[in-house]
Amino acid sequence: MDCSARDRDILAVNQAMLQSVVRGDWNTYASFCSDDLSCFEAETNGVLAEGLPFHRYYFELPGDAESAPAPVNVSMARPHLRWLAEDAVVVSYTRLTQRLANGDPITASCTETRIWQQQQGRWKQVHVHRS
Repeated sequence: MDCSARDRDILAVNQAMLQSVVRGDWNTYASFCSDDLSCFEAETNGVLAEGLPFHRYYFELPGDAESAPAPVNVSMARPHLRWLAEDAVVVSYTRLTQRLANGDPITASCTETRIWQQQQGRWKQVHVHRS
């Protein structure tokens, strides 16, 4: 993919946001989100969810405190950007998540569309659609 500097910048922001998800880093994830973030995801059962509390719940689920978390790699395959304005962009891609399950490497995929808007000089995701 031949990217401009602004394309590379927003893809880097999106990748950093994805990294915060796989690390379970709520504070970093929330810093990438507009307070009124909306989403359609498998977990919403087809209902539009609005606001950050819906997302925070998943970050706060208890983990296995006795074992170190297995490494997780997340990447964007074939990203596509559609700039709506200088301060708004739609980023669509296939999200690949690699991890170990019972010692075996597995790769899961889903398709995501994220809408980013610049707010007060910072990129914030304002809508997510994942399937």
